[in-house]
Amino acid sequence: MSQSRLASCIPLPLDNKVLSSVVEKAKDWALMHGVGMRDKAHFSKDTIQIAPFVLLPSPFPRTEFTKAVDLQPVLNELMHKVSHDDEFLEKTLQNALEVDDFTAKLYNIWIKVREEGITQSLSLGLFRSDYLMQQPDSNRIKQVEFNTVAASFGAITSYLPTMFRYILRQLGHGELIKNMPENRALSGLCSGIIEAYDMFGVPSAVVLFVVEEVSYNICDQRFHEFEISEKRPDIMIYRKTLKEIYEEAELNDKKQLIIEGRPAAVVYYRSGYEPAQYPSQKEWDARLRVERSSAIKCPSIHYQLAGTKKVQQALAAPGALERFVAEGELRSRVRDIFTGLYSLDFDDSGERAVEMAIADAERFVLKPQREGGGNNLYGADVKEALLRMRHSRERAAYILMERILPPLISGYVVRPNAAVPPSLCDLVSELGIFGVIIGSKEKIYSNRQVGHMLRTKLADANEGGVAAGLGALDSPYLLDL
Repeated sequence: MSQSRLASCIPLPLDNKVLSSVVEKAKDWALMHGVGMRDKAHFSKDTIQIAPFVLLPSPFPRTEFTKAVDLQPVLNELMHKVSHDDEFLEKTLQNALEVDDFTAKLYNIWIKVREEGITQSLSLGLFRSDYLMQQPDSNRIKQVEFNTVAASFGAITSYLPTMFRYILRQLGHGELIKNMPENRALSGLCSGIIEAYDMFGVPSAVVLFVVEEVSYNICDQRFHEFEISEKRPDIMIYRKTLKEIYEEAELNDKKQLIIEGRPAAVVYYRSGYEPAQYPSQKEWDARLRVERSSAIKCPSIHYQLAGTKKVQQALAAPGALERFVAEGELRSRVRDIFTGLYSLDFDDSGERAVEMAIADAERFVLKPQREGGGNNLYGADVKEALLRMRHSRERAAYILMERILPPLISGYVVRPNAAVPPSLCDLVSELGIFGVIIGSKEKIYSNRQVGHMLRTKLADANEGGVAAGLGALDSPYLLDL
């Protein structure tokens, strides 16, 4: 099927001289305003380089953008309810636990803290729902996934509208700025951390950011710290790895997590923590210690389990939404964003899904439980993997999703150390909407949408993670179709 195309905000291609000039200006703006990352190939704590970005804001239908924004509080509440439904989580994850060791260890921590008695009933969710536009479906958004842990790039993308306004003015198109929505994701996400901190109610407490051993995405992380410090100079923020938490933090008799002599009010996981990032039992012991504590976790263990791909697939099954969303228009609006999602469990529906994907692999994406980009399988790889796993329990750790075919966009991707001027390319964009929720099983105290991000990648690239080096940061230019 040929892909449709959305018109760029200005006529392209640009004259090479004009293009080279504006790219250099944009790169300098990006470096001077923290749109950057550390270089993985030549790592140094003393230097950053530009994060990949698209030179011009990418078109996105205004009605679909507004739909995604309006739906975020509904989805926040949905995932909050799912996370507190023990029966639903247990039933949904039972087959995956047999073959996915990482999820099984998370699940075992959840069971252990439930049996011991949950010390902190409140959870803080900094969520992100990701969408692609489905062109055969009249350019309507379809959900790619829902992130409950490490919903990154809220900080840097908050600065991008200002950068794009500067670029458009340099190109003589300042009149187009009115079609670029403001993005307050950074302040919104930080307001959630501050609110949770205040609900903890201990003035001497700190906020603990759990970070990787090496942080390449340092700008996005530090901007959160700087924003909180500016808004609330009284809040101290510590950065610790799980290994450091194991070695330095302890629980007192009040179940407070004591770090450097002070209790942690909020523990915010700044990494999705792939299995490789829990290299020893120490990291798992540290995660259990945090979960046992009185700190408000972001995410709590049950929020993280609710964000697994198996839960996403189960919610799309007939009758599942009825358990969590009231009947009527609201449920229809949520169901409308779901694409085809199929279980690969060893039952009749799982066997039908395997047969369907093997017969027409190009229609599907095979998605494992893991966080982050670079793990999904596409096209011929789907068929190969399913043929290999067909009679193995391993397949239960995956879900099958119908592939979403978004419209094409023409644009320029600016990357560090790349040739100038860049080539005009066919691109596709993925919209992410950020949300904040704070609540217990009995009550939700805060629930709101707080901002957005746009990631854009080459049209022929399967994965689009910016941190993984596959996508580029972007901002929406709203179109009235």
